[in-house]
Amino acid sequence: MAKSILSLSLNGTSREDAVADNMLLIDYLREVVGLTGTKMGCDGGECGACTVLVDDRPRLSCITLAHAVAGRRLETVEGAVTDGRMSHLQRGFHEKLGSQCGYCTPGMIMASEGLLRANPNPSDEDIRAGLSGNICRCTGYVKIIEAVHDAAAQGGGS
Repeated sequence: MAKSILSLSLNGTSREDAVADNMLLIDYLREVVGLTGTKMGCDGGECGACTVLVDDRPRLSCITLAHAVAGRRLETVEGAVTDGRMSHLQRGFHEKLGSQCGYCTPGMIMASEGLLRANPNPSDEDIRAGLSGNICRCTGYVKIIEAVHDAAAQGGGS
């Protein structure tokens, strides 16, 4: 199996790792780096549980090769915490009960973060469109939309 060096910025820190050329980004994050917040849900790009940000835009890590993000800025849900404090989105999901089982929450938070960076004051329709690639089987989405609105009112995601 061929390996090459992957260089990128991960949650604000530069990294270089020897990575198999065919390794998926989710496997790189979970197995090489040890960041397990990004979840594997469907293994096919359909549920959004694996959503991360690449250069501020949501991306499904289960269908992205790790080397496809070489030289880019990659952010995971672990990077949303600053000095041990939850981001506005994390706090919103907690306070507005936007997560039930929590499995989809990291992907929802990262997709919401990407949305709020592009649109700091989204409407309900904007939030629905921004999260349309993320599936939650527990909440019914009302509380998730409230959580995103709460984060926007607090000044954004981060």
